[in-house]
Amino acid sequence: MIYLDHNATTSILPEVLETMMPYLTSEWGNPSSSYKFGSKLKKVIETARAQVAELIGAHPAEILFTSCGTESNNAAIHAGVKVDPRKRQIITSAVEHSSVLSYCKCLENEGYRVIYLPVDHDGLLNLTDLENAITNETALVSLMWANNETGVLFPAKEIGEICRAHGVPFHCDAVQAVGKIEIAVRSTMVDYLTLTGHKFHAPKGIGALFVRRKSPFSPFVTGGHQERNLRGGTECVPLIAGLGKAAELSRKHLQSYETKVTKLSANSVKLGQNNPGCSVN
Repeated sequence: MIYLDHNATTSILPEVLETMMPYLTSEWGNPSSSYKFGSKLKKVIETARAQVAELIGAHPAEILFTSCGTESNNAAIHAGVKVDPRKRQIITSAVEHSSVLSYCKCLENEGYRVIYLPVDHDGLLNLTDLENAITNETALVSLMWANNETGVLFPAKEIGEICRAHGVPFHCDAVQAVGKIEIAVRSTMVDYLTLTGHKFHAPKGIGALFVRRKSPFSPFVTGGHQERNLRGGTECVPLIAGLGKAAELSRKHLQSYETKVTKLSANSVKLGQNNPGCSVN
């Protein structure tokens, strides 16, 4: 089989599976335990947190582990609208992932006004539309980095600068970008950034949310004291360890990935030129 749908999901790398195995077999304790058999696994979680942080240029304390990209997107939007309950407008685009669009639809039912910015025939945003849409009522801007269907990149850095200039929190769904292009949250004015493991060779069922230090955050999943009281639920150590290893490998191979994809893209364009009846995006 020739698999060409890595935007949907990726296989687990052997090195990632190897990293996970001890925590699926012999090291199966609960990290919240007061005794060493479980509590020592906190170090495993913190190692993975540092690995994910390094991939996007963040501080480890800014990484919050979640179950997937959908939860991270929902948690970020939830946090954004909770900052000031008087602000009832959200700005997103018409081509966001369903986890953003569906949650925005739910918020519309609660009285929020959602602006769905259009894109042009190339799938690009008009940043003037964004700037004109921001008002004193805007609670949050939520725009993706890379489109899951077309691969089009939104100008996240410029979007962040616009949001920062207007004092509006910016959430970026970077699920399709992390591990594929260079991301440096220090130079991108993003308050919340979503990623998920199964897009860059980690398992399904594990994601993360970058929450910039001093950005407000209200827990979306409440329960125990896990994740510094920001996300309740017993940590799934094997999945977290796998995400950390995949992040480490992605960081290491980022340059070679870009070279490989650039070559494939050039070949696909050539294929389209040599076969007029073939449509290549």
